[in-house]
Amino acid sequence: MSITASMVKELREITGAGMMECKKALVETDGNLEVAIENMRKSGAAKAAKKSGRVAADGIIKVAASEDRKTAVLVEVNCETDFVAKDESFLSFTDHVVEAALANKTNDVESLMAVEVNGKTLELLRTELVAKIGENVQVRRVQVIENTDGAVGFYSHGKNIGVVVSASGADDELIKDLAMHVAAANPEYLSEEQVPAAQLEKEKEILIAQAQDSGKPAEIIEKMVGGRIRKYLAEITLKGQAFVKDPDVTIEKLLKAKNADVVEFIRFEVGEGIEKKVDNFVEEVMAQARGN
Repeated sequence: MSITASMVKELREITGAGMMECKKALVETDGNLEVAIENMRKSGAAKAAKKSGRVAADGIIKVAASEDRKTAVLVEVNCETDFVAKDESFLSFTDHVVEAALANKTNDVESLMAVEVNGKTLELLRTELVAKIGENVQVRRVQVIENTDGAVGFYSHGKNIGVVVSASGADDELIKDLAMHVAAANPEYLSEEQVPAAQLEKEKEILIAQAQDSGKPAEIIEKMVGGRIRKYLAEITLKGQAFVKDPDVTIEKLLKAKNADVVEFIRFEVGEGIEKKVDNFVEEVMAQARGN
């Protein structure tokens, strides 16, 4: 029987297990959904899947680079608690993930999870890990940077922040300094040219509205807004920011002095953009006391 994408989707929705595991289960049962679910429960995959709906906003950012400094990779692997983020089994799994990402140079999580490590796919290793530690574990994102003409480097700030920088004309020390700066200052863009026109226009509208409340003449307001826009651009762009190690020098001036340039950078922070559930235990106890 042909296993369709809709069949895999249905099994995933029921069990919460990974795509590869669902497809495998359906192939083994010739498309029989009920038997596939039963087999997954028996094997522990469904047990692990029950936890996949829980929010995994903790975890670790793993960074690695090739020996020739031409390729680097960033990976975010999430779990539910800081305790598990320090677990040896979890950390071992994240090592496999980042090594596989670097070796295969993939930016696609689904493709990455299909990579085999010691005879098992990363997706299967993930499912087994969830069953073992009792927490949801997800590989959230992966990003590879290559620079054949220059070099790449990285910096990890504990387990929570990872940065990769691709540069030309820069030595290892400068690239690491730049990566450390990105980790600390968190610029949105590389340079002013990369700032979207719509974002800049919106900021101008806000600044104009603020300045008009001052009651100053139009020509003065125009100068005020112009100055504030320049300050805004300096704050959100890497090249415009003051170097964290020497605030008297901007990154742009630092690069010119070193006859170097930044091609691109990527910064990952654990859990950014994930809405964490905050439990209110007082309300929970009160609700139970009221019989709600």
